[in-house]
Amino acid sequence: MSGRFGVPAVPLGSLALAAALAAAHAALAAAAAHAPSPPAIAAETVVDGLDRPLYVTAPAHDSRLFIVEQTGRVRVMRAGHLLPHPFLDVSDRVSHATEQGLLSLAFHPHYAHNGFVYIDYTDRRGDTRIERYRVSADSDRVESASMTLILTVAQPYANHNGGLVLFGPDGMMYIGMGDGGSAGDPHGYAQDSTSLLGKMLRIDVDHGAPYSIPYDNPFRGRAGWRPEIWALGLRNPWRFCFDPPTGALIIADVGQNLWEEIDAVPAKTGGWNFGWNRMEGRHLYREATQVSGLTGPVDEYGHDRGCSVIGGFVYRGRAVPEIAGLYFYSDYCDGRVRAERIDNSRVTDRYEWNLHLSGAVSSFGLDAAGELYITTLDGHVVRIVKSH
Repeated sequence: MSGRFGVPAVPLGSLALAAALAAAHAALAAAAAHAPSPPAIAAETVVDGLDRPLYVTAPAHDSRLFIVEQTGRVRVMRAGHLLPHPFLDVSDRVSHATEQGLLSLAFHPHYAHNGFVYIDYTDRRGDTRIERYRVSADSDRVESASMTLILTVAQPYANHNGGLVLFGPDGMMYIGMGDGGSAGDPHGYAQDSTSLLGKMLRIDVDHGAPYSIPYDNPFRGRAGWRPEIWALGLRNPWRFCFDPPTGALIIADVGQNLWEEIDAVPAKTGGWNFGWNRMEGRHLYREATQVSGLTGPVDEYGHDRGCSVIGGFVYRGRAVPEIAGLYFYSDYCDGRVRAERIDNSRVTDRYEWNLHLSGAVSSFGLDAAGELYITTLDGHVVRIVKSH
């Protein structure tokens, strides 16, 4: 069984495992001893008192901040103040037990012209729904009657929903889908070419009704494959991001019993198989037989350093130039903020900070200027700033 964001309820152990984790920890400690000092950063509180915030975003060239609450509302911060009314409220249709809820929000790349906004949530039956809305004449509210269903995916269990919907640099919509839940992917969905679970999906919402398949999707036209699939072999991608300057797609995939992983691949190429449930990180999962053609993680860490990776973004803002180009992430159980530089699918510099956050990290987000935010489940949103 799993808990919040895929956290295992009971860790597994053995002498061999303990030795492997100890060796990995020693190697990381040795590397850290020779690493440069981390840049001086701090966490500045932006707002508190929210209801389980899970994500922060904003449309291009917009000074507002939009905050997703797991219980079904999107809140708006304008000029440093939280507006009393929500931008969007689907709380009457959302199941938010355990890992379910309103999980993300995405603005169309041409939002300033078409007013389209997309959400990913689990409905009262626990199934994933991707819906589109249009902003109303009041720019701080959507028109609730404008809802268009884009995609629905049946979920067999209450956990591992993935949940991030994000537009890539190519203008296509990417959707991170978990393996359907329970533990160990009991139905093998992550490697099932006929299932959308355990996959990264890529669709074109500007053509078709309600979407079309991009011409360069890797499995388009291949018998026995869902054409929406861009990549497969994911357990629970709890946040992914694009970094246009390096051309990378970076995915934080929550592990099962032993290993948390970060995948980094060229964003322009699909068809990647990240290995779950044959592999957990770089390691065979249980008694699985290793198969060829798998893409291993660019980085991993064992459960001596955490329990559930929380993926973030590459910092490209201007307020803290010392951290430019670093990919930020955290862990639900550990709570430290970590960063690393990923160059050609290799990790170079690694840093770690204890920013004394008030609660468990639930997600990261960016504003329109590329500044980095962290959400915590106790209701806080903080911004990464220079430490003085």
